Amino acid sequence: MRLAIIQARMSSSRLPGKVLKPVKNMTMLEYELERVKQSVEIDKIVVATSDDASDNIIEEILSRKYIDVYRGSLNNVLERFYKCSLNYNPDHVIRITADCPLIDPKIIDAVIKLHLESDADYTSNVLPRTFPDGLDIEVMKFSTLEKVYNCAKEQDEIEHVTKYIHKYPDKFKISNLKYHTDLSNVRWTLDTLEDYEKLKQIIESFENNTFCLEDIITKFK
Repeated sequence: MRLAIIQARMSSSRLPGKVLKPVKNMTMLEYELERVKQSVEIDKIVVATSDDASDNIIEEILSRKYIDVYRGSLNNVLERFYKCSLNYNPDHVIRITADCPLIDPKIIDAVIKLHLESDADYTSNVLPRTFPDGLDIEVMKFSTLEKVYNCAKEQDEIEHVTKYIHKYPDKFKISNLKYHTDLSNVRWTLDTLEDYEKLKQIIESFENNTFCLEDIITKFK
């Protein structure tokens, strides 16, 4: 089973509550979920948020949408991610963050397919980055996640789910999906009010939410 876990929280330092910013009569998080649901390679989607009271609203909104929500440690994100996955007994885990509302389901599927075909422990499109920041996909075997959970000890390794893999790539079999053009300087992630305004403009320029990376490039080149 291929489990997608979307990390989301309200307590962003630069733009608090960014995941619930409105766009097209829904929140940014709901919009991103609608795009992730278009993936044909994902079997299950769950949102992992914290047990902090500030994140109650995330659970309330998503429960009305019948989206599974797991709540765990606010600061030990690795623990939250790992314990969330234990509830579903997955073979592979897909990591997505809630600040990527333009996430492209075609790219999600391409990374998952590469991961399976290469029998990698960890596959992404960020090592090195060639896709725009905001289209990040990470896929790992559950056994890899378990290894990371058991081995990671430093603060940065528990605050960021895959930091241990990035720090010690020689311990894992790693694959990476590259784009044919280096767009690593393009920013489509939600972190500031300026980001929000830009993303909102892109999203509202399309009639539906089935557009892909190439559609955005064509329209906003």
